Amino acid sequence: MDFKNSDTIPGPRTEDRLPHTAEAAVKIVIVGGFGVGKTTMVGSVSEIRPLTTEETMTQAGIGVDDNYGSASKTATTVAMDFGRISITDELVLYLFGTPGQERFWFLWNGLFEGALGAVVLVDTRRLEVSFDVMGRLEERGVPFVVAVNTFPDAPRYPVAELRTALDLPEEIPILDCDVRRRASSRDVLLTLMRFLHSLAMKGALT
Repeated sequence: MDFKNSDTIPGPRTEDRLPHTAEAAVKIVIVGGFGVGKTTMVGSVSEIRPLTTEETMTQAGIGVDDNYGSASKTATTVAMDFGRISITDELVLYLFGTPGQERFWFLWNGLFEGALGAVVLVDTRRLEVSFDVMGRLEERGVPFVVAVNTFPDAPRYPVAELRTALDLPEEIPILDCDVRRRASSRDVLLTLMRFLHSLAMKGALT
């Protein structure tokens, strides 16, 4: 189509337009190691067609990327995932999924800019990956909740044991989720928003 000679300028699809009732928009980042389900979570919960930057994995990543537990993955996020969800008629969350492979972590700083909070996705088969992820959030002062993605072959642990293993204080929520299910992913985001609200109330009282 020749847009130069057209009388109309193409805009967003009707289903992608921001609700006219929206009064506040919040940036949220979805972080975690390689293959923990960040792209899946953004895609399952987004009310618009998600933007992804997945590229096919090549031989160049062998010996560089740690894909333990994700050997069947054939693509990886190289920049970010993006989606949107309306929590209420007035509140909209913009979701940014970060790349999981360490060689792309230099992009995280830009994605963290302006983020009100974060979801740390965890795979219990590779808990050690989460330490650097949470450390980066703490350095930036970005509050977060931890969501344990329930992979079929991953071990299950009580929350108290996970909290000890991850060295997390009692106030940081930890919950199970299945990022393939929209309702489960939405519950994680609602937990994050309640956590952020509680932090804001504490700040207002001090």
